[in-house]
Amino acid sequence: MLTLASKLKRDEGVKTGRPPGGPSDSSHRVSIRDRLLIKEVAELEANLPSTCKASFPDENKLHHFQLAVSPDEGYYQSGTFHFEIDVPEAYNMVPPKVKCQTRIWHPNIAETGEICLSLLREHSIDGTGWAPTRTLKDVVWGLNSLFTDLLNFDDPLNIDAAEHHLRDKLHLSINWILA
Repeated sequence: MLTLASKLKRDEGVKTGRPPGGPSDSSHRVSIRDRLLIKEVAELEANLPSTCKASFPDENKLHHFQLAVSPDEGYYQSGTFHFEIDVPEAYNMVPPKVKCQTRIWHPNIAETGEICLSLLREHSIDGTGWAPTRTLKDVVWGLNSLFTDLLNFDDPLNIDAAEHHLRDKLHLSINWILA
């Protein structure tokens, strides 16, 4: 993914008539978001969970990518769930926008694809929301954890799914004890 960094340098040289690495023209600036993303995408790719795969439809647009999560344990084991991630221009002061593209019956994911994950909240009462110190790696690991340790039945976005999971879990536990 570091191809964007080299492309930006090459484009800068073409526009200014200077070789890459030379003095830059103040009219051609790379946004702060794009500079952060070059570094963060490289870090993300080096530290991607084994259950996740990131794909960039356009390698020149690091601010828009897809994530596939394939849990290897828990309720959602053997499924593959697709997310679309858009990083706004105001990043890293605001969180990325994430939407689940796969229809799923999950307490923390609405049937329309909205996601309840505290680190994606711009303003959070409990202090666990977005902060400029968070990175794309945190977002990916958080989405991955929605299928394991962050599965939250106590404060669900999809109340029906949470109640269904809890009812089935209780039913399975009672049957196991009686068996």
